[in-house]
Amino acid sequence: MTFDALFVPDGLRAAVSDEAWLAAMLETERALAAAQGSQLEVGDFDVSVLVEEGRSAGNPVEPLVRRLRERNPEAHRGATSQDILDTAAALVARNATGLIVDELDGVAAACARLADEHRATVMAGRTLLQQAVPITFGLKASSWLVGVVHARNRLAAARLPAQLGGAAGTLAALGDRSVDVLREYASRLELPEPIVPWHTRRLPVAELGAALSVAAGFVGKVALDLVLLAQTEVGEVREREGGQSSTMPHKRNPVGATLARACALRAQAEASVLMSALAQEHERAAGAWHAEWGALSDALAYAGGAAASLRRALDGLEVDVERMRENIRHETLSEAQGDVKRPEDYLGAAGTFIDRALEFYRGA
Repeated sequence: MTFDALFVPDGLRAAVSDEAWLAAMLETERALAAAQGSQLEVGDFDVSVLVEEGRSAGNPVEPLVRRLRERNPEAHRGATSQDILDTAAALVARNATGLIVDELDGVAAACARLADEHRATVMAGRTLLQQAVPITFGLKASSWLVGVVHARNRLAAARLPAQLGGAAGTLAALGDRSVDVLREYASRLELPEPIVPWHTRRLPVAELGAALSVAAGFVGKVALDLVLLAQTEVGEVREREGGQSSTMPHKRNPVGATLARACALRAQAEASVLMSALAQEHERAAGAWHAEWGALSDALAYAGGAAASLRRALDGLEVDVERMRENIRHETLSEAQGDVKRPEDYLGAAGTFIDRALEFYRGA
């Protein structure tokens, strides 16, 4: 990932790194051995060497298994490379998703605070980028809040199952104990047990990709609102930190929202690969499965980067209440047909909707 430290927090970069994938593969092999009543001492491995050697096999599991079998000839018994890599993906995704959910929780908390604090802060509602009718900044923030909680809950519920099917999804090499081993294997890893192996039934990965895309996309929507509100000609919000220009010292760019938007676009692009990979041949894919690995890591990383950047922007957001009121044009009351003279008196159910949003958030 080019300039990845600029976009993705350290914890998330570590959670989807090559080292994290290797650790997950080793955890998977240990669980497989334990589920069959054996122990596996894994030791230390150089992931860059495994990846280099894995080029001839098309995956890094094959050279890893050769080394494991030097220590325990029974290592990897009954499994295929895809079983190990898919289950490793489930572990990596679980860990990274937890970090993303934490960031989204922070975004939601910031939105809830803004909704409550600015329930009476009147501003112009804008449709097609034109002033429409009066709203409150609290109402805008409450809409952000509901969207973030919705996306957060969907992502938190998306979990990849364990994978164990053997050469072609029959687990024939494990004989009569096959299903018992599968159950114990999934239990030890604290992953959902699949009904049947999902080697080329990639709905779990696609659904996770969709949840990441939705979360990143909505984060991008909130970030875009902030960018528009921060325009010099509008000037209704400002980010407290950063935003320096290399040549124009007067500028205060909405850098947190800008990075959030950039990350959201990257996350959605990577998630689209996971959706495109749904069509896979028979019992083992030639290429589509392989394309998922990097796309999954990047979708997780950039979705988390988007949420982290937006969280920073919202936590330090300065709201110019007076500017919001001053920017309202008299035309925003045209719908009221002269019966109302002040924007404050034409807010409809805005306060009720804010309360409903906060109730939704607190009950989530």
